[in-house]
Amino acid sequence: MKLKKSQLIEKLVMEMDDFAEEPNNKQKTEIARETVNLFFESIKDAVKEGDRVEIRGFGSFSTKSYSEYTGRNPKTGEKVKVSPKRLPVFRPGRELREMVDSTK
Repeated sequence: MKLKKSQLIEKLVMEMDDFAEEPNNKQKTEIARETVNLFFESIKDAVKEGDRVEIRGFGSFSTKSYSEYTGRNPKTGEKVKVSPKRLPVFRPGRELREMVDSTK
């Protein structure tokens, strides 16, 4: 099963039924959408700035820098210069790893 962002918002709306005073389901959906968007945008902004984001029990987001190197074009075998780059990295936390690896 894939969990899409819209499904995450729907789950949050269902959880809000227990504690939110908002009578209108449309208002709850908008609050949930803004909350989920704020959460993901905050992570993206922090990682973009080079900061590390750690969510205990889940994992951490950071960036890894790669220096320039010489690679090869797989089709032609020709040498190609690959420019330096930074890529986002996710490292799962211990609890998440243990949950996924249920053989333990």
